Amino acid sequence: MSAGEEPPWTDVSRFPDFLDHLEQQGGATVRGIVDRIDADVDMDGVVYHDRGIRSPGYDATFVPEPEGERLRPAFSVELHTVGPRSIWAVFDATLSWDFYLLQAEGIAAIAWVSDEEYNAEESGMFLSKHDALAAGRFSFGTFIYADEDWQEQLELIEGTDTPAFLQRDDGSTLIPTSQADFYDVVNSTPEAFRTNGGGAPPHLGLLELEVSID
Repeated sequence: MSAGEEPPWTDVSRFPDFLDHLEQQGGATVRGIVDRIDADVDMDGVVYHDRGIRSPGYDATFVPEPEGERLRPAFSVELHTVGPRSIWAVFDATLSWDFYLLQAEGIAAIAWVSDEEYNAEESGMFLSKHDALAAGRFSFGTFIYADEDWQEQLELIEGTDTPAFLQRDDGSTLIPTSQADFYDVVNSTPEAFRTNGGGAPPHLGLLELEVSID
């Protein structure tokens, strides 16, 4: 699924062995990643993106899930949310994941795409993951914003009681007014949504997805 209005990305670079690094370090934040690689990226906040579901937060943390708690190795991403929201996702670490830094004028993103997703959804249109990402074709990512662009994202969510907003296929944004309104739009319940990953197909490797507000 297209990430929306931001592409094409002019600079696409892959992080080598990201999950191995995550396992060694025990976790990583988007802000920490940006600082560590000394990228020319300003960051005041991020917007978590999951197949068109978007929610702003001040940062996001990647962690390896503890061994023994699941039937397979996994890693998770938790958004440092704006207000009393809970946004986190758990992914199957046995898939062949690659993590990328994407940059274009005034915006950056960290995206993660598996070989399984690319082969199922993008290989017929793009010769490589790199080409697909440059065109904005990825299901999961954290967009990095600063200054007025971040304030705009912040204001979108602060004025509502919804856990997230939704991006339509044409790039426009649908902003539910409440959690009930959000789940009416996605035709689910919070519990069902969490346990089936929001109806994600198996090749996406999404095991759980929590999107809620207290």
